Amino acid sequence: MSEEKAPGRVVGKVENGVAELLFDNEARRNAISVAMSRQAADLLAGFAADPDVRLLVVRGAGEASFISGADISEFEKVRKDAEAAALHTHFSSRMYTAVREFPKPTIARIRGFCFGGGMGLAAACDLRVASDDALFSIPAARLGIAYRPDFIAWLNEMIGPARLKEMLITARRYPADEALAMGLVQRVVPVAGFDAFFSAYIATIADNAPLATAASKIIVNEVADSMRHVDMDKCRAISDRCADSEDFQEGRRAFMEKRRPVFRGR
Repeated sequence: MSEEKAPGRVVGKVENGVAELLFDNEARRNAISVAMSRQAADLLAGFAADPDVRLLVVRGAGEASFISGADISEFEKVRKDAEAAALHTHFSSRMYTAVREFPKPTIARIRGFCFGGGMGLAAACDLRVASDDALFSIPAARLGIAYRPDFIAWLNEMIGPARLKEMLITARRYPADEALAMGLVQRVVPVAGFDAFFSAYIATIADNAPLATAASKIIVNEVADSMRHVDMDKCRAISDRCADSEDFQEGRRAFMEKRRPVFRGR
């Protein structure tokens, strides 16, 4: 798929010290294409260099979905095997890393579906505020792929290994109240009052001392960095085995054909 024909777009704006990164691909529940990840990375670089920006809000267009993950319709081309998957990860990593390392506080505004890569993007943020209709899942096991080590590290910091293993291995969906109880989000707000609550929430942060809020996030991230002793070669090897498997081909085709996958462990 060429970048010109890729679906969706990412829109950025800055207003009253608040930068907003909007993933706009409603027809596919705001799934992120390769082109969108590049757009987002460029916008994030500009926001990070803007001295007037005090915080960043990450959101999806509409009310049905935050981000449903990577655009699986591209997988036949951009993640067809381990080599292609590595290139795809290389391009998308710039976006995820830019959010994780953004120099000021970041907040994920979550409505509806928060799946797969959307969970990774939310986890890259410092704070997560969800409406009570939000739904969370990592469906990697239903697609025959391994979830990224950086996403796993960020989620592990939030919910711990026992809960994270259950989330990854079962691939089940978690409602907002359960996500709050396990630490996936900091706040869950009824849909009827969500916009008002979120506006007040980010206004409070924008009014705080910007150097102090930036220092707080950076110091906490440094103390909590669980990627420093990870055997990345081991992680890559097991991820490549998944990416080169027949099961992965079956998983992505079953998704596109809207049927139940049949996995054979090879």
